Amino acid sequence: MTDRIRVLVVDDDAAARALHGRYVTGAPGFTVVGSAGSGEAAVAQALGGVDLVLLDMRLPDISGVEVLHRLRTLGAEGIDVLVISSSQDQVTVRQALAAHVIGYLVKPFTEETLRQRLETYRVERRARAEADRDRSLSQGDIDRLLGTGTVRLPDRPAPTALPKGLAPVTLERVRAALDPVTLVSAADVAAACGLSRATAQRYLEHLVTTGVLDLAHRYGARGRPRILYRLAPPPPD
Repeated sequence: MTDRIRVLVVDDDAAARALHGRYVTGAPGFTVVGSAGSGEAAVAQALGGVDLVLLDMRLPDISGVEVLHRLRTLGAEGIDVLVISSSQDQVTVRQALAAHVIGYLVKPFTEETLRQRLETYRVERRARAEADRDRSLSQGDIDRLLGTGTVRLPDRPAPTALPKGLAPVTLERVRAALDPVTLVSAADVAAACGLSRATAQRYLEHLVTTGVLDLAHRYGARGRPRILYRLAPPPPD
């Protein structure tokens, strides 16, 4: 049964993990290979060999967005992620979508709803695999395959026009205020660039949407999570 899609279920609630695992087990073509109740455990298990992660955004140690960032940084590009979360605020949803997840399913949901999503994913995954088999490789693709064992498809071209109200010079200034390691807040960027926090936020959101920035949540003892930004890692050669 090696053609079955291997699924990791991630949720901080043990009952939810068990329930969602049963839903997945009942879906044709899928098998649950593990479950995790924290972000750190999710990353470790995902790198051990899974095809799809059902990922909750609210975890006790690191956020689901941070899990997405770490998987991408560690080169786990072959792993797909379906978000399953009770979070419906725009910030969380946009962060997840910016990380190119395959879907965002709001909890609670029925078994039928999840099975429909999984079936759609299974069909699309098979179509992608068939397209990859039929694609001709250039000499550069072959050289990279020899060197790394993988062929990376070209990224989507970046949009040439900025949204209304954003200036290229200011955008570059905001981008220069960030780096791939240090996490900073919108207030930090605003202070560094001499902008209002609202203006800095608009530029940061644009950079997240275009894939230039990654985000992370830092949860305090109470209240909303603090949103932090850093440059996204470059794609592997």
